[in-house]
Amino acid sequence: MAYGMTNILVYGSIFNGTRKFIKEMGDDKVIPFNGFFNFVSGILTCMMCCSTWVGFFLGFFVYSPVHEMLAVSSWGSWFFDGLLASGAVWAINAIVEWYEENRR
Repeated sequence: MAYGMTNILVYGSIFNGTRKFIKEMGDDKVIPFNGFFNFVSGILTCMMCCSTWVGFFLGFFVYSPVHEMLAVSSWGSWFFDGLLASGAVWAINAIVEWYEENRR
C-alpha cells in the first residue's frame, strides 16, 4: 500500500498539476510560507522522503504493523512505521529501477 501511494504521489500524472503548483509556490519569494511549499515540493519528488510521510500517515490512520508485531507504544510506532515504509518502498523501487535499466 505504501509503495502504491508513494508511486502515485511522486510519479502519477494525476498529481502533475498539484506538484507544479506547489513547486511554483515554493519558488515564489513573495508568498509567505514559501519555505513550507519548498519542503513539500522536495518531498513530492523523492521516493524515499515521500514514503516516510506516507508511512506516518498509514501507521496513524490505517494500520500500524510495528505496534501490532513489536508491541511498541502507539506514539513510538508511528515513527517506526514511517521508517519501515521508507525502507520497504526504497527496496521495491530499487528493484523496479534495476529491471527498467536492464531492460533497455
